[in-house]
Amino acid sequence: MIALWTLLLLLALASPLPLHAAGDALAEVDGVAITSEEVDKALASQLSKLEEQIYNLKRQRVEVLINEKLLAKEAAKRRISVPALLDAEVTSKVGLVTEQEIEKFYQENKNQLKGEESGLRDQIRAHLQNQKLASRREEFLKSLRSQAKVVINLKPPPVLRVDVAVDGAPFKGPAKAPVTIVEFSDFHCPFCRRVLPTLAQLESQYGEKVKLVFRDFPIDNLHPGASQAHEAARCANEQGKFWAYHDKLFASPPKSSPEIFKGLAKEVGLDMPGFENCFDSGKYQAAIKKDIEEGNRVGVTGTPAFFINGRIISGAQPLEAFARVIDDELARVVAAQSGAR
Repeated sequence: MIALWTLLLLLALASPLPLHAAGDALAEVDGVAITSEEVDKALASQLSKLEEQIYNLKRQRVEVLINEKLLAKEAAKRRISVPALLDAEVTSKVGLVTEQEIEKFYQENKNQLKGEESGLRDQIRAHLQNQKLASRREEFLKSLRSQAKVVINLKPPPVLRVDVAVDGAPFKGPAKAPVTIVEFSDFHCPFCRRVLPTLAQLESQYGEKVKLVFRDFPIDNLHPGASQAHEAARCANEQGKFWAYHDKLFASPPKSSPEIFKGLAKEVGLDMPGFENCFDSGKYQAAIKKDIEEGNRVGVTGTPAFFINGRIISGAQPLEAFARVIDDELARVVAAQSGAR
């Protein structure tokens, strides 16, 4: 009996089909049915996120297995072990990190680093060396992949798009870019800070094809005073310097005080009387609350949360997760344009 129930459970988990038909009654209240369709509609955004997360986990595992097979095949071809292959093609071809590289990284990030400088430099050295090794390994795997026939049959889940309002929000990139990324962020959120290099890579990689829109989603119960940072950024936006102030906030410790925000305003060259009048008035508190309400409406449960042409990505995901969706959206644009001709 236990084996039978285990089999049934595995079949249910593996099945892509819904457990209930759309019109099935999941519950009744005085004879009035609550249907599966009602529940699915209300949970559409959350269910879509779960499906996307499951797909991403499977896709990441598929990529790992593809790489393993490519390495094993090349090692067998050369009649050596996989570790020996990696030593020959990766480790031996990566130069050592220089003191200049360590110094550059330290100076660019010292405001966010904690600990003794000597210990930090050792950590930076290891970090940069690992980055070099990972980059060379990726380059080698790409060369192996280009020589093999790789077919991925794993199908992504159906696309669910959410209509996210962006009117009046600060943005970077062309107003009519084919791909719009809407980010709900919290200036005191460590994961929002962690995703910044990925966003910079996306801007560099896709250029004029992508527009990045910023929406406020401070979570004051986790990060007390975060809302004030968002008020200050909105005041900087009045003077056309939102992104400069945005970068200063993320580069600074997550602390809130009028003195801190006014100090950052001086650093980015804002007109101080104008900034102080704006910030002291609290004029943007209602607008930030409205952003939070919009985030709640479209299914944001934490930061950072991104909507790429309405398709949600939650958290500080790796570059590949963003690139996969962006590439798919650009391909859809090209297909639509070809069909219109």
